[in-house]
This record gives sequence, C-alpha cells and structure tokens, in this order.
Amino acid sequence: MITCIITYDIEPNRRDLFEEYARNWGQCIPRCGADLFGYFAPHEGSATTAYGIYSLPSLAEYESYRARLAADPLGRENFEFARDQGFIRREDRLFVKMASAPHGVRP
Repeated sequence: MITCIITYDIEPNRRDLFEEYARNWGQCIPRCGADLFGYFAPHEGSATTAYGIYSLPSLAEYESYRARLAADPLGRENFEFARDQGFIRREDRLFVKMASAPHGVRP
C-alpha cells in the first residue's frame, strides 16, 4: 500500500474555495478507487498550507486511478474549478509507505 500526500499552497483569502474543492474530491476519490483519508485546510499556524491524503495498493494502481479521476464528470469539473478560480498556487505530491506498523495498543 502507498499513500499519496498532496501538499497545497493556497491563497489565504480563498480558503472557502479550497474547502469546496476538497468536498468535491471527497465524492470523486473513493468512487475512482482510492482510500481517502481526507483533505485538510489551514486552521492554526500557516494560513496557506493544505493537504490531501489518500492510499492505493501500488503506483501502477495510482496511474489507473488518475485515468478514472480524469474521466469522472465531477473530477473534470473540479480540475477546471481549481484552474479557473486560481486558489491553488502550487501543489506537490509525495508517495510514502507505512514504516511503523504494526502499532502498539493505546493505553
């Protein structure tokens, strides 16, 4: 299993648009085959850093997922929404795998 962490640099005065964008991905991403942990908007600290986090079985599955996402009507609409509104200044993707499992039991 791999996890994709998308780091966004967003316009601080347009956070509401990012949150709409995030809610749209909340519908599309699971439908297109990824396990969505969630999208996270700034709350305290940085006013411009946001995240999207989801997992897939492999990088090959990621490529198939991206094709499904691009073909999804709401996915296409959301890509266009972000481009047209300009609230995302930059986004970077990092792929990681779990290194700490199995985890201990919480007291």
